[in-house]
Amino acid sequence: MNLFAEMRFLVIAALDKMTVAGELPEGLSFDNVAVEPPRDALHGDMATNAAMVLAKPSRHKPRDIAEKLAGYLMQDARITAADVAGPGFLNLRLAPAVWQGIVKKTLEQGAAFGRSSVGAGRRVNVEYVSANPTGPLHVGHTRGAVFGDALAGLLDYAGYEVTREYYVNDGGAQVDVLARSVYLRYLEAHGQDVAFEDGTYPGDYLIPVGQALKDKVGDAFVGKGEQFWLAELREFATEAMMTLIRADLAQLGIKMDRFYSEKSLYGTGLIEAAIEDLRGKGLIYEGYLDPPKGKKPDDWEPREQTLFKSTEHGDDVDRPVMKSDGSWTYFAPDIAYHYDKVNRGYDLLIDVFGADHGGYVKRMKAAVSALSGGQVPLDVKLTQLVKLFKNGEPFKMSKRAGTFVTLRDVVDQVGPDVTRFVMLTRKNDAPLDFDFDKVLEQSRENPVFYVQYAHARVCSVLRKAAEAKIEVSDATLLAADLSKLDHQAELAVARKLAEWPRLVEIAARSNEPHRIAFYLYELAGDLHGLWNKGHDEPGLRFVQEDDSATSQAKIALARAVAVVISAGLGILGVKPMDVMR
Repeated sequence: MNLFAEMRFLVIAALDKMTVAGELPEGLSFDNVAVEPPRDALHGDMATNAAMVLAKPSRHKPRDIAEKLAGYLMQDARITAADVAGPGFLNLRLAPAVWQGIVKKTLEQGAAFGRSSVGAGRRVNVEYVSANPTGPLHVGHTRGAVFGDALAGLLDYAGYEVTREYYVNDGGAQVDVLARSVYLRYLEAHGQDVAFEDGTYPGDYLIPVGQALKDKVGDAFVGKGEQFWLAELREFATEAMMTLIRADLAQLGIKMDRFYSEKSLYGTGLIEAAIEDLRGKGLIYEGYLDPPKGKKPDDWEPREQTLFKSTEHGDDVDRPVMKSDGSWTYFAPDIAYHYDKVNRGYDLLIDVFGADHGGYVKRMKAAVSALSGGQVPLDVKLTQLVKLFKNGEPFKMSKRAGTFVTLRDVVDQVGPDVTRFVMLTRKNDAPLDFDFDKVLEQSRENPVFYVQYAHARVCSVLRKAAEAKIEVSDATLLAADLSKLDHQAELAVARKLAEWPRLVEIAARSNEPHRIAFYLYELAGDLHGLWNKGHDEPGLRFVQEDDSATSQAKIALARAVAVVISAGLGILGVKPMDVMR
């Protein structure tokens, strides 16, 4: 039940009546007519821009349109006031029964309240994390993992058919480096002294991998050249790292639907097929690229390369897909991977990259546009850096990882719920400060505590009511006389509940799960505010002594808040709390 959509239908119906009455010219488009919360809640419950967007095409003054529209809207019993403001905005006030009805709808629909059909069953692939399989996930990967998983949860809630996918970069030179690093730990397991040269991975996490290799092959590789062991160690080390990464993801409650190996693109004809698809569209040619602007090396010479005409699909320059020596560029397997995604029949592709991949966005969008004939959109979301602090100081590096703070370092400190929620308290492309001390505070300054505490408070109300022998099953609350919810503080909470379905649709359309976290914080604030008012105004307390009917109406409101908080936290992958310790 999207009340804002219902009110928009009411506005459109009124505009249609104005057209029939000759008060508006025929043929006007109402597509840009919106009904939204007003910028200032003191102005009303909702506002419509109808008069503003129709003034120019209708050649009428906006205030004239707004005043006539107000007259039509006031004929509906749900509208108690329609006031023209400024140049022609129309502010609406709704009857208390409307907000009381929102509470009833929330309880009727339960977890389904707010679920949307905006996705209409369309298939979407969300690729996230996709870290090189060379070590444990670090804090930067953590933010991308949380964002991607919450986005997948949001899209699922909004009616999409979602695939959560991890692209395993196991086809590049970094896997050779990993294999050599494991070999050093293998020699170490045999009692040899080893030195990690620049470019190798010195983290302690490879010690058990070296021991496991020793347990498997004994001394078969000791003293042997890498031509005897490199290929086998690539497989062995990659699998060991992916086992570690899967365990890291499990720490955050993340389970992928598919792990897609880059290596599977080589020797299978997939890269060749993707490039031939582009060639058949006249988008592959042999040519020369200009040197990077301002970076021309002294010894630079133009070389003929196989190029993709990515500029025909919005890129800044054409991109090489094959080097002059006949080997593929790094871009070629990425094209093939997205070619495979397109061929799997997805209606929408979403890639979650770290901010350091910003330069890759236009070329990937161009590739998907070309491969799909412009039919499959690609949205690339960049996650910015996370700065960690503890005791007022930057958090120290992990000895286990060697050079970075791991996902497990973070989760071990604060738990998965705090990690996930805090990572969503900023928009994905904004830097985020993660202070270990602040995120564990039990205060309003700690958003995850504040939201979970609101849910726990509702649960405490239900327990207290049960102790007072007040029936508070959902069926009973659904039958409560909600007209008793007549205080402005109570109606304000109901108004916030009414925003939930609209908020879900906006967040899903823009691929912005942080909006869910923001909304939950605001809803929790409204619940806490109502709770605190009860200290001074006994009539606002949820449990009213010797008045079961009034108690049930007030508890119905609290229970509706808990329903929405539970649904919202579920999208974000965070557990609602029944009790706070």
